[in-house]
Amino acid sequence: MGAVHTGGLPTEPGTCGTCEVPDGEPVAAGPDLEYGTSGDEWLAWRCRRCGTIYLDPRPAPAAFPVIYPDRYHAFEFSEDEFGLVHRARTWLEARRLAPVVDGLPTGARILDVGCGDGFHLAILARHGSPTWRLEGVDVDARAVAAARRRGLEVHHGAIEDLDLPARAYHLVLCIQTIEHVPEPAELLGVIAERLVPGGRVHVVTDNTASPDARWFRRRHWGGYHFPRHLHLYDAGALGTLARRVGLRVRRVRTILSPVNWVYSLRNLLVDAGAGERPARHLSLRAPLALAAGTVWDAAFTAAGRGALLAAELERP
Repeated sequence: MGAVHTGGLPTEPGTCGTCEVPDGEPVAAGPDLEYGTSGDEWLAWRCRRCGTIYLDPRPAPAAFPVIYPDRYHAFEFSEDEFGLVHRARTWLEARRLAPVVDGLPTGARILDVGCGDGFHLAILARHGSPTWRLEGVDVDARAVAAARRRGLEVHHGAIEDLDLPARAYHLVLCIQTIEHVPEPAELLGVIAERLVPGGRVHVVTDNTASPDARWFRRRHWGGYHFPRHLHLYDAGALGTLARRVGLRVRRVRTILSPVNWVYSLRNLLVDAGAGERPARHLSLRAPLALAAGTVWDAAFTAAGRGALLAAELERP
């Protein structure tokens, strides 16, 4: 199994973001079947030491404007654009966030790292305490502009480079962000420094131990999201990463998500030459497919094998 680069995107060497050593075995290879941003094939490796899956080589930062095109869903996930899917996801995420923010003090500061268009911050602004100070961080100017149009306070840049106060935030959200980051240990370390003592980090990311990851593991798993997901975890690997930067693991559980099921099947059909039909009927704009995926993944989630990991980490 090897990576063949035909599209000419700039790349850089990749390694395990937890162990920081090149000690892996190849587990998957595939192209960008979702957005078709290049003709490159990407090689995913599993670290023999901790189990993290990582890309090597991986896109260099200069490639990010290409692999995250203007139509990328996180830049503006709006009700006008996504309709019923947006309404259903808003309801689901509001229910998920309720226990995460439970017990926060009056005047708590909450930071969403990799906030995209501010989707989760907008939910907290609508349903949370009016005393909370809500802030976001994102590296993409398009996402920041969309979030600011919602009236949200969002900082443009990487948290590692921003002059945000230390020991200031009671809760940091890191929802579907850590898998996109070249240096996840550095990211979590900086987040830890920004937390008040006893402050918490809520991490959501794809679960490499889920049934969908195993069934589609060689090429088509939606969680690979080639080439945008640079690091992927199971519960053990994510806990290892957290402990490395001094965070206490309070809880790691799985939560349901239909997206990887839908996109795994879509990737399989697109790769087989099925044409435009999968793109129309198996996507974030396809409520019937997402509803079916939700019912399917709910059974696995009940058994502790859902498509996503949700980790609650704490600064001691």
